[in-house]
Amino acid sequence: MSERPIHLIPPLILMAVLGACTAPVDMPSAPVLASPPTGQLSQLPPYKLQVGDVLDLRFRTNPELNDQLTVRPDGFISTAFAEDVPAYGRTVAEVTNDLRTRYSKDLIDPHPSLILRTFAPNRVYVSGEVNTPGEFITVGPNLTISQAIARAGGVKFSAEREKVFIIRRGQDDVVRDFSVDYLSVIRGTDPQADARLAQFDVVYVSRTGIGDAYEVANQYLLQFVPVSTQIGVGGTLF
Repeated sequence: MSERPIHLIPPLILMAVLGACTAPVDMPSAPVLASPPTGQLSQLPPYKLQVGDVLDLRFRTNPELNDQLTVRPDGFISTAFAEDVPAYGRTVAEVTNDLRTRYSKDLIDPHPSLILRTFAPNRVYVSGEVNTPGEFITVGPNLTISQAIARAGGVKFSAEREKVFIIRRGQDDVVRDFSVDYLSVIRGTDPQADARLAQFDVVYVSRTGIGDAYEVANQYLLQFVPVSTQIGVGGTLF
C-alpha cells in the first residue's frame, strides 16, 4: 500500500488551524463598570402565553367564580362560562378582554382579572458540530446565537462558523430557515449579527469541507495504517 496519501494529511490540518486562528479585529477596551447593566433590554416585548402556563382567574364581584387555568397542549383554556378560549401566542391582556366579553353574556358588568402564576420556560435546541448538543432551558429573554452555542460547549474544530443555521417554526407551523455569520460575531466584525432566538428554535452548526476531508482521512488512517505508526515532520515515519 502506497504511503503517499498519508503525507497529504498534515497540510489539511495546518490549513484548518490557520483558518481557525485568525486574530479578531481591534475592539475598544471593556469599561470597568458596565453601564447600563449588561444583558438588559430597555423594554421587553409583551409576554405571550405558552402551553403549560398556569393562570389565576379572579372576579372582584363574583369570587365564587375564581378559577385556576392551564394552557392546554392545543393552546386553549376553558372555564365554567367560557369554553375553548384561545390563549397560546396571546398576551394576558388579550385573553382577559376575551373572557370579559364571554362572561358578559351571563353576568352584569363582570370584572375578570387574569394573573400569570407560573410560566413555561424558554427552550432552544443546538445540534451539529458543537461539543455538547441538546435542549437548553432559560427564564427571561431568549438566548442569542452566541449564548446558545456557549451553552452547548462551543463549536468543534470542524465547525462551519460562517453559516450557522436556525430552523424556526412560525405561524401555522410553517418552517423557515435562517443563517447567521457566527464567525463575524466572535471576531467582532459584526456583533449585531448575534441574533436572538425564538422559542423552540433549532440551531444547527454544520461541518466545513476541511472537516469532512479530515474525517475521511482519519478513517483512512484507522483502516490502513498501523496504530503504532506515527507521522513526523515532512512525512517521515518513525
